[in-house]
Amino acid sequence: MDINEYLKQFDKFTKDPTLEAMYFLLEKFDNPQNKVKIIHVAGTNGKGSVCEMLNRILVDSKYTVGKFISPQLIKFNETITVNDKEISDDEISKILEKLSIYIDEYNLNHEIKVKWFEVITSVALIYFAQKKCDFVILETGLGGTTDCTNVVNSMISIIVSVGLDHVDILGNNIVDIAKHKAGIIKNNSDVIYLRRENDKEVLDVIENKCKSTNSKLHLVTKEDCLDYKYDRNLQYFTYKNLKDIPVNLKGKKQIYNSTICLKAVEILREKGYKIENTIIINSLKNVIHRARFEKLLDNPEIIYDGAHNKPAIENLIETIDQYYLDKEKIFIVSILGTKDYKTIIKMLVQKYNNDEFYFTDGVSDRKFIDSSELMKVAKENNENGIYNSGELVKTIEKVTKKYRNSNKIIFIIGSFYIYKEVVDTIDKIKK
Repeated sequence: MDINEYLKQFDKFTKDPTLEAMYFLLEKFDNPQNKVKIIHVAGTNGKGSVCEMLNRILVDSKYTVGKFISPQLIKFNETITVNDKEISDDEISKILEKLSIYIDEYNLNHEIKVKWFEVITSVALIYFAQKKCDFVILETGLGGTTDCTNVVNSMISIIVSVGLDHVDILGNNIVDIAKHKAGIIKNNSDVIYLRRENDKEVLDVIENKCKSTNSKLHLVTKEDCLDYKYDRNLQYFTYKNLKDIPVNLKGKKQIYNSTICLKAVEILREKGYKIENTIIINSLKNVIHRARFEKLLDNPEIIYDGAHNKPAIENLIETIDQYYLDKEKIFIVSILGTKDYKTIIKMLVQKYNNDEFYFTDGVSDRKFIDSSELMKVAKENNENGIYNSGELVKTIEKVTKKYRNSNKIIFIIGSFYIYKEVVDTIDKIKK
């Protein structure tokens, strides 16, 4: 089976998602989602980092760990791993050959057809059961309540953050979005939430959901992180009896994400699982999360970050200022049409009003905002800015050549869906 050709036939999303197709398909495989222990992770931002850190800790602790994340950066296989090994094309094909029969059966009898994310989520859950995983770290794709992953009975539910994103589907206010995220909370489970300032409305939603499901809420706060410090390579903090914990991921938000993982470890230890402190420290020191403030090139220095909504841009700005406050900056920006590009551009050009911007149309297989529209919004918010536009690959080649051997830092930002083209282009430049 040609996996890519087969998956191309499926639409990505529906405006009115349900879990009906997921339950139908998984029942045909004897409900594999009920045969593994699930750690379910939701959040507007930060959930990918939490998944990577938890995965690193549990794999290093010698457990068999399935991980399902999105979006893919290079190819579909990387979204489904067991102990960091990607599912092979042959393994996908074997599952899809049987699964496709039931997809056809479902589609024949339903007006709303099976969607792309339903197919790959089903493949993941079937695969993890086949591999007899000790744990499965499951990242939601969109929201929580009606997200394809929400067919599981999770032992731990983690809500990393709640912000305004995907408002066309989840709702245009913070309470509605919080209700969607809280939808992953299951009966008699443990729930972790990173509390922030002025989030009473969100906390009320999560607390009420925990009460109605008889679940235990574990709150972590910024105050749990003590003795914070950092250098260009690592960040450090203290959490309870663990001193000077090194974290490889950049930006202070990653310290708070680390605290979520440490709370999850506490819960797992209470349930009898063995996780050593030395493993935790070594795992956080070595964890890698691609496309999140990731350095792709040294000369000139190029940093890639997929930030694509207001909270993520706020975090990006904070991290840039933390490490590169006094450096001159170049921004290459591509933004999907489904994102609040006007807010993103306004934040960037007003903050970095003396730096240079290159706006691109992204990649052809996605609906990106036209570069001319991005430039128009930029001029409306800072008419004296330095703005350019162009095709993504040519822009990277041009800017890299222009600023080689300079002290300027180049940031490529705005979407995860340009990552493959960016990495391929920079790999060619390196050669």
